[in-house]
Amino acid sequence: MVSPGSEQAHPAPREAHGAPGRPALLRFDGWITGIGTASGTRLVLGHWPRSPFGPFSDVMVETAGGHRVLLAPTRRTADFIAGTYGFDEVRVVPVGVRTDGAHWSVDVGPLLALRFTVGRRGPLGLLLRAVPGRVAASTGCATLFDPFARLLGLRTRGSAGNGRYEWYGARDLRRVTAATAVYEGRDLGPVGPVVPPVRFGFGSTPRGPGQARVTTTVRVPAGQRF
Repeated sequence: MVSPGSEQAHPAPREAHGAPGRPALLRFDGWITGIGTASGTRLVLGHWPRSPFGPFSDVMVETAGGHRVLLAPTRRTADFIAGTYGFDEVRVVPVGVRTDGAHWSVDVGPLLALRFTVGRRGPLGLLLRAVPGRVAASTGCATLFDPFARLLGLRTRGSAGNGRYEWYGARDLRRVTAATAVYEGRDLGPVGPVVPPVRFGFGSTPRGPGQARVTTTVRVPAGQRF
């Protein structure tokens, strides 16, 4: 796996749970890319060089008919993601991500081949970049930005599955300028807006295909294994 930036991956613990009487706060630092296609299938790539489970990537797929599929590399990551978001189907498969500057390649065995190019940041991306990284990644900042995000049809905090709560700390935003995708042997057609919004959790991705640099914080109830 080749990741943009200079982030160092954290090792994955063997098993963990919240301390007795106290919730656990888990942080995932990386990139979320949302892409729509002419076929109506929408794809959301999560690429996490730093996470409680070590570095990994996952892909969420929603077809034009509304079937939601999670592609995750290990049973542990699949169980955690499926316990936080909603899916109709979960597949544990290798998810490989490579980058070459602005060009990204995602390969999920014979299931998915995704290629996309990230362009320049727009005004919102410039605004997010102006906020110091630690501040932008904080749950307080995500809480503050949530009312403004809702004006764009987005959310930066909300309830998740199994009593969990989640904050999205956005630190950058760039447009996806080009993409090709083949899913289950079918060419999904040209890149397009993420319409209708994906239905994996309380929030969606921006309507325009794009990539966000984020720190996602998940609060897990006390004593819950993950």
